[in-house]
Amino acid sequence: MSYALLDAARVAKASGVSLGVLKTSAETSETHVRKVIMIERIEALASAAAESGERVTLTSEEFWLISKNW
Repeated sequence: MSYALLDAARVAKASGVSLGVLKTSAETSETHVRKVIMIERIEALASAAAESGERVTLTSEEFWLISKNW
């Protein structure tokens, strides 16, 4: 598994966009709900890190979830 150290503010923003897309979907599967929960957690942690001026480390899977190609 690979990791990346990223700018927390950018991760929080990207996570927010992904959440907006996911929450407008009519999808109700367990997989969809798990995606939403994971991205909510990423967004919360990235927002907290951004407020303190820190960076955030994501796994390749987490990055993939918030990217436009998920």
